[in-house]
Amino acid sequence: MTAIWQVDFYRRPLKNDAGEKLWELSICDSTRSFDFSTFCPQSQANSSWIAEQLQQINQEKILPNLIQVFRPQSLSLIEAAGKILGIKVEATRRTIALKQLLEERAKQYPQMANYTGEAYSPVLLDSPPPVPLSENLWGDRWRFAALPAGDIEDAFKSRPIPILEMPELLLPLNLALASTVSVPGVIIDGGRQSMRLARWLQEAKPVALNYIPGTPDGLILEAGLIDRWVVATFEDNDVKAAGKIYQERKQLSQGLHFLLVQPDDSGMTYTGFWLLNFNV
Repeated sequence: MTAIWQVDFYRRPLKNDAGEKLWELSICDSTRSFDFSTFCPQSQANSSWIAEQLQQINQEKILPNLIQVFRPQSLSLIEAAGKILGIKVEATRRTIALKQLLEERAKQYPQMANYTGEAYSPVLLDSPPPVPLSENLWGDRWRFAALPAGDIEDAFKSRPIPILEMPELLLPLNLALASTVSVPGVIIDGGRQSMRLARWLQEAKPVALNYIPGTPDGLILEAGLIDRWVVATFEDNDVKAAGKIYQERKQLSQGLHFLLVQPDDSGMTYTGFWLLNFNV
């Protein structure tokens, strides 16, 4: 069984007696059955220090097979520490337990003597403006869609789909969704670009597809840790109305939605399928 820890290492709104910023290493597992936090001054904030702390924890607990990191600024340092200890590191936004720990820790800082009072958000990351998809990835057409929650596993899990991402924690049953709840999604008929698009998406690591009203309206892909991509823009009133229904359905499905890439609309073959949820 794979043991997984979620880890963050970043500066906090705290200073030591010498006036040096403090960084905090925060660690937990997905169930919060164990958590750990410790500080170091900014001058010592490096991968060797992280590896030393992990080795100290190793005296009481077996080190994990995998470390998950959601903060881009932490990633390279934790990857280097993981390399020292032979632990794989994964960049992912899906670190719910760690984010809960960081929110709890942030409430404790104002009571500490070395609190600086500076503006601080424990889990908010800078969000760059979305970048248009390359033209060589555009498919033939796309549309909003929906499927009953109870049909999703049967429809896709056993099909021979080249790229299939259906994490256990996102399955409707594990989110306690009623089988009749409509799970919204986006279907892209990729045509000749179908496999190219699916492979690009696999590398990009999709997290969510959001309808954003504006001038024009847009469909924005959230991917990786902070990447954002413009999948489509549109001004058609019917498509706008479908986009609003799509967002409303996401609220009713606890954020669960899907992305399906297929060569055409025949329903005979699929190229890639992703279950998505920004909240998980």
